Amino acid sequence: MTRTPLLLVLGLLPILATTACSAAGPDASGQKAAAASTDAADQRPFTASEITRFDQPWAMTFLPDGSLLVTEKRGKLQHLDLASGQKHEITGVPKVAYGGQGGFGDVILHPQFASNHVIYLSYAEEGTLDTRGAAVARATLALDAKGGGELKDLKVIWRQSPKVSGEGHYGHRLVFGPDGKLWISSSERQKFDPAQDMGGNLGKIIRLNDDGSLPADNPFASQGGVAAQVWSLGHRNILGMAFDANGKLWAHEMGPAGGDELNLIVRGANYGYPIVSNGDHYDGRPIPDHSTRPEFAAPKVTWTPVISPAGFVIYSGNLFPQWKGSGFIGGLSSTSLVRVAFDGDSAREAERFNMGERIREVEQGPDGALWLLEDGNKARLLKLTPKT
Repeated sequence: MTRTPLLLVLGLLPILATTACSAAGPDASGQKAAAASTDAADQRPFTASEITRFDQPWAMTFLPDGSLLVTEKRGKLQHLDLASGQKHEITGVPKVAYGGQGGFGDVILHPQFASNHVIYLSYAEEGTLDTRGAAVARATLALDAKGGGELKDLKVIWRQSPKVSGEGHYGHRLVFGPDGKLWISSSERQKFDPAQDMGGNLGKIIRLNDDGSLPADNPFASQGGVAAQVWSLGHRNILGMAFDANGKLWAHEMGPAGGDELNLIVRGANYGYPIVSNGDHYDGRPIPDHSTRPEFAAPKVTWTPVISPAGFVIYSGNLFPQWKGSGFIGGLSSTSLVRVAFDGDSAREAERFNMGERIREVEQGPDGALWLLEDGNKARLLKLTPKT
């Protein structure tokens, strides 16, 4: 998430001060940083083991056999056999509009994947006149005996509307709900006002049937058109969605300069962006807080300074019994893993673990381990297991 030069300077001040005040020079400061990182790792209740590395990974999902699908932002879908450590590229993927925050996005399985082998992909897609927008496609995954494979019968079932200029804030996170519906986060593409415009689907959470058709019980179904896709509106940049054990949908979104949010998503609710936010514009202009406009749904948690949330899972495994029911959010600018505790319709940050690198994605493995994907080139895939 881009920051203003002023905020960047402010963020660098502690680093500059440390460098200026250190009489021991850069080698000593580097040793101190390494020691601090080691101390932080020593205090974590888990061991983080590097499994392999990927080129700008964005999302991952486990297959029933325990292997892993990973999207790489430049446009590759990788199949990782965790038993052998071998990676194989899956062919037949759609062409992506790579650049800025755009490229390959999410990958999830159909609820009946074991029998139908259908997966869902999101990605940035080129339009006309230098415009772009997110798209969601479904396809049949056909693996071969060597661990590679291809996508067959790929069909686009949803697109952001309208396509606009720029390369930021696509969102395009995917999740299936307990109702069997496909939920899509459609961010506002850094265009502000479309989040409140029901003539388009930017700045909204979308709910569809598994084939892309429109559920008759969506809150704005009677309006027809794009509005019939919408479940909630007034969102900024949603990069994580997850259902809890009670079937409630939680989603986090990046705020502007301050005001990252975790929201409980309610049918037909308006979350207020860009009219309200607990952050401000990057140029310093204030945005009224949520408390000034009670007609808009307020976030359950806000973060200032921001954590830059990306990836989200609500833990249901047994490997970390003390964390069952907790949410885990990856932090980009905060280089952290954030644990969120829930109490009914309330939530709070419970713990924050310094990971030392930007965390793009969080997933729960079949054995209850937590899995993280770092952000960027040569990004590590990490498996988190309890310390013995």
